[in-house]
Amino acid sequence: MIKNVLFITADQWRGSCLSALGHAVVKTPNLDKLAASGVLFSQHYAQSTPCSPSRASIHTGMYLKNHRVCNNGTPLDRRFTNIAQEARQCGFDPVLFGYTDTALDPRDLGENDPRLTSYETVLPGYSLGQGLTEAPLAWVQWLADKGYSTPEDDLCGEVYRQFDDQHKEDKRGVGYLPAPYGAEHTETAFLNEKVMQYIDSKEGNAFFIHLSWLRPHPPFLVPEPYHSMYQPAQTEPPIRHYSLAQEQAQHPYVKFLIDEKLAQQPSYGESLLPTINDEDLQQLKATYYGMMSEVDAQMGRLLDFLTKRNLLESTLIVFSSDHGEQLGDHYLLSKLGFFDQSYHIPLIIRAPGSKWDESRGTQVSKFSENIDLMPTILDLLGATPPVQCDGFSLRPFLESTSEFAWRTCVHWEYDFRDVLQGNPEHHFGLSLDECSLAVIRDYNYKYVHFNQLPALLFDLQNDPGELNNLAQHPDYIGVTLTYAQKMLNWHMRNEDRSLTGWLFHENGPSQRLPKDRNTQPR
Repeated sequence: MIKNVLFITADQWRGSCLSALGHAVVKTPNLDKLAASGVLFSQHYAQSTPCSPSRASIHTGMYLKNHRVCNNGTPLDRRFTNIAQEARQCGFDPVLFGYTDTALDPRDLGENDPRLTSYETVLPGYSLGQGLTEAPLAWVQWLADKGYSTPEDDLCGEVYRQFDDQHKEDKRGVGYLPAPYGAEHTETAFLNEKVMQYIDSKEGNAFFIHLSWLRPHPPFLVPEPYHSMYQPAQTEPPIRHYSLAQEQAQHPYVKFLIDEKLAQQPSYGESLLPTINDEDLQQLKATYYGMMSEVDAQMGRLLDFLTKRNLLESTLIVFSSDHGEQLGDHYLLSKLGFFDQSYHIPLIIRAPGSKWDESRGTQVSKFSENIDLMPTILDLLGATPPVQCDGFSLRPFLESTSEFAWRTCVHWEYDFRDVLQGNPEHHFGLSLDECSLAVIRDYNYKYVHFNQLPALLFDLQNDPGELNNLAQHPDYIGVTLTYAQKMLNWHMRNEDRSLTGWLFHENGPSQRLPKDRNTQPR
């Protein structure tokens, strides 16, 4: 029986980076353990980047085209419900530990409301257990209470200081030095402690927790023993063209994107891509993997806690991420554009009770999307997902249902408008609403549709690295047109359906819900 919900997101986690999936370097024994007792979805994808658009999709179950949170700082329309508000209808008090990166609807705020200056406010419906934003006041104070020297003015400068030293040791690249705090005092450990204290305070009563871990989001910094856990020489080479010029020649937007990155200054010690040297990139990857192992260790700590409190077998656990990380692939860092590395993310679901035993330890290779998380959690709680949801419940996979219709592709979107500076608008001569792209990806092809810019097509069977654009190749014109039509079908199928199932007539109003949305093919 599902009594409790623990919904965890780890920020900026590449989908391939689980040892359960055979990653050649990173080791994640505790997440592997969770997957062995649950279901691992190996082809799971985010709907958008960066954080705010992606998390809006997670919490509303909607594609970006419908919720319209285009970037960090774009408000979420108050008319949309979300997972927290729906969980309240199920009798829970949803509590947030971390952040949701939500900018609130300005129509609900006064002219001088300080929340108009930040997108790091709390999603409506959540109570706040412990907030942790980019200015991590609570964590820095916690470090001070542990005896660490902490800054009075620059919150991040001291706790991330050693990375900025740009010190090189043993030819390991920029950022070799560990974090100036212990492994038991990371941001992840801090939130874990607050979560465990909260659960103990519930004294056996039901809980619904959204735990939003920062890591492995930059800055690329981690304490011992994780900072030296992986050798830079172990890391795989980047997926990219031989030269920067070849990469830029792939598409006008790729050229613009790389030029923009070349013009930026690095922050928190991030080496300046695309011109980072091999030594520094290898160290950056090794540190990133160490950050993942630190999060994995804290996952193990949390699972042990639930086991000791006899809560594991009454708690639904969902682990995923908001988006991935380019990590040097295609000469890019961060999360952006259309490449798989920014959108392929992990998903593990462990439902308690013997009802789900048949599916435990299975890996699902069919496509799933972050918009499926809200419908899945609500479905497992016995609630009906709201009509606004574009996603579908993943429950059939947990029940080991053998035959049911399911999606054969995934979609994501990226909005590259620049409300403040207007750089892409000026560069390409586009309006705000023309600065966008949408992706359809299946096992064979990936089609990228730009509003007013040329499309791209990749043959994933022969070119999994997305290095050869075939959209204008004469042998692939038919394929390109087929996928453009599929894109149009997707767009039309997922329009706003809020009241479309209602009909007023002489015998009174009738309502028809979408037929069995759990198993509709797309």
